[in-house]
Amino acid sequence: MRDFRYLWIGRVLAVLAIQTQSSALLWQVYEIARRDHPIEQASLYLGLVGLVQFLPLLAFTLPAGEMADRRDRKLTVIISVIVEGLCAVAFLAMAIHGSPPLWGLLAVAALFGACRAFLAPASQAFLPMVVGRRALPPAIAAQSIAFQTGAIAGPALGGVIVGVSVPLAYAVALSMFIAAAAAIALIRTSGKPEIIPGGPSRFAAVQEGLAYVWKTKMVLGAISLDLIVVLLAGVALLTPIFARDILHVGPEGFGLLRASFGVGALTVAVWLSRFPIRRRGGWWMFGAVAVFGLCTLTFGLSQWFWLSVMVLFLGGAADMISVNIRQTLIQLATPDHMRGRVSSVSMLFIGASNELGEAYSGVAVRFLGPVGAAVFGGFGALASTGIWAKLFPDLRKADKLT
Repeated sequence: MRDFRYLWIGRVLAVLAIQTQSSALLWQVYEIARRDHPIEQASLYLGLVGLVQFLPLLAFTLPAGEMADRRDRKLTVIISVIVEGLCAVAFLAMAIHGSPPLWGLLAVAALFGACRAFLAPASQAFLPMVVGRRALPPAIAAQSIAFQTGAIAGPALGGVIVGVSVPLAYAVALSMFIAAAAAIALIRTSGKPEIIPGGPSRFAAVQEGLAYVWKTKMVLGAISLDLIVVLLAGVALLTPIFARDILHVGPEGFGLLRASFGVGALTVAVWLSRFPIRRRGGWWMFGAVAVFGLCTLTFGLSQWFWLSVMVLFLGGAADMISVNIRQTLIQLATPDHMRGRVSSVSMLFIGASNELGEAYSGVAVRFLGPVGAAVFGGFGALASTGIWAKLFPDLRKADKLT
């Protein structure tokens, strides 16, 4: 399908740009902070990168979801990607300066977080409009391939380019943001959502989306489990610390650590696009989350670079199984006129959990050290898996994914 191809290409380019930019930003912030601070204190600055992106996500995601159910979803995606490109321009200008102030980098990161608040619900709600309900499960898998392609190449590319030039990494990210916006603009499918006449007010519409998620325990359980697991066991912020100060592998090794998670996820995403999981979805999801926790625990204890790469690969594979099942359950359980609002709630729980997890990791490293933070997160993910399986039996018993 022509339109889905452009959507897929746009997603690859956007994620590739985001990950390349994120790699450059994390490395740059940590390098600046380590000039004057020990590891534990420098990690707090990395945590601030996540926190300043989480706060605008918290403030704007729910209103953005309501807007996605009223406004043209395709146009919202295009504008959001363009503004993200402007953020890359700002990062590039400050990097050329040589030693930019940390507050300047954090301010642009906050604007970038606000863009993501509008981008995620609009793009997630736009996908079913492009492919239709029957093709949704394999389309979600294909979109996951797009995401993981960017997630693999972006950190690896960012790590390698940062070793040469931080400004060059931001310039490459900018070019890909421009190309992503152009690809989305070529889609012919209308992004205007179905609007029910005499619908609720904007505030009431946001409340309606929250109430739907709260009442639909399968959806609530899926997105809240992801929130707690990513909050505790996410290792994105820890990779520059481990690469620089524990494994001693430099920016190139940092890029490989970040890329290995995506390689595992991409491998499974390709498999799921051909052979999607159709039965025993709840069992598969909880098992995958448990494996993810074990991989985080092992990563924290590892003193060998290639062991760390391997467990991140396995963690990415397990995470992709969980992501694919969760997104399929949410989309199939949600009517089209509420997809923007439900996607925004999902984004608030799931997408924002990455940034909030980075903030948490920065604090955890401050008090537990990087190894202690990873080990504690791995144990926390395992415990959460058991607790959620008991609290949400409907999710545990979820079967058909078609």
